[in-house]
Amino acid sequence: MPRNSALSTRVLLVCAAIGVATGALGGIEGWLVTPVLAGAPIIYGFLLGVHVLPGIVAQELLRMPWVALLAHVLAALVSAAVAPPFTLQFLMTALLFGGLQEGVAALFRYRAWSWWRFLLSGAAIGVFVAVVVALAADIAALPTWAQVAYLVLSVLGPLAWTLVGLAVGAGLRRAGVATPRRQPARTP
Repeated sequence: MPRNSALSTRVLLVCAAIGVATGALGGIEGWLVTPVLAGAPIIYGFLLGVHVLPGIVAQELLRMPWVALLAHVLAALVSAAVAPPFTLQFLMTALLFGGLQEGVAALFRYRAWSWWRFLLSGAAIGVFVAVVVALAADIAALPTWAQVAYLVLSVLGPLAWTLVGLAVGAGLRRAGVATPRRQPARTP
């Protein structure tokens, strides 16, 4: 993949495909939030971690600037089509998670694409999710073991989904999705 910063039509289409696939998952997550919070609130943070997928898959596959944020925004639009009541949450999550993923990649000047770098962004998102979830969900009402499980799962969720995203991105790379097609030579 060329290292230029311009987003070609091909890159945009790949990000769109990633956005559609992961956005559908995000929309399903949106509909699951209410029953999960009512029935098994300690897994909410883990479930929320699914929203790391667009950026991780895009960065692992394309390895260039801005693809995480672009894939996240496109995924948020698809999620909003699947679960319209959560449109604002999807867009804000896309900007936050995509921004954090781009920020971590930028810290390494878009040159470090090893698994550990992706786990850094997953950990940053996980810590953020744990703090926000702790504040928003009133976990103080839960027993101590559930509070601990809630926070641990909130951090582990984005890390686990990051590993899933890395596997998907690597599979797409092996399938040749990131390899530009060569034009046949023209004969005069």
